[in-house]
Amino acid sequence: MLCPYCNHDESNVLESRDAFDGKATRRRRECLKCKKRFTTYEKMGNVEMKIIKKDGRMEDYSREKLERCFEKACWKLNSEERSKIIDEMEMKLLNWESVEIPSIEIGKMVMDKLKDIDPVAYIRFATIYLDVRKVEDFEKIIKNFKKER
Repeated sequence: MLCPYCNHDESNVLESRDAFDGKATRRRRECLKCKKRFTTYEKMGNVEMKIIKKDGRMEDYSREKLERCFEKACWKLNSEERSKIIDEMEMKLLNWESVEIPSIEIGKMVMDKLKDIDPVAYIRFATIYLDVRKVEDFEKIIKNFKKER
């Protein structure tokens, strides 16, 4: 860890504790050269997941895409609630049998979550995800939703 004051690469850890609800570790450090103190945060990195798109292309997993999706669909929820939902989904993705995950499966997971938390958001997302172009298809989504409830 480089000291932010003198760029020396050796420091002592004075104190460690959990931060961000246990998702990171906060460390108070002292530089061995200049003796100044600074704080660092360690956060676990994500496993490199690959998403297989409908057309067969492969792209890196992006939490930001899921965040934008939930932000648009669930604008009534605050960012903390949306983040908690995405954390749950990421845990399922990290436990997937492969690091290559079809985008269709992620879409299904999103729909399942939305169905439980906000029926209107579910319908809104389903019309985009399922590429609804006819009124009849829209009606089918609503009928299926009502049946499942």
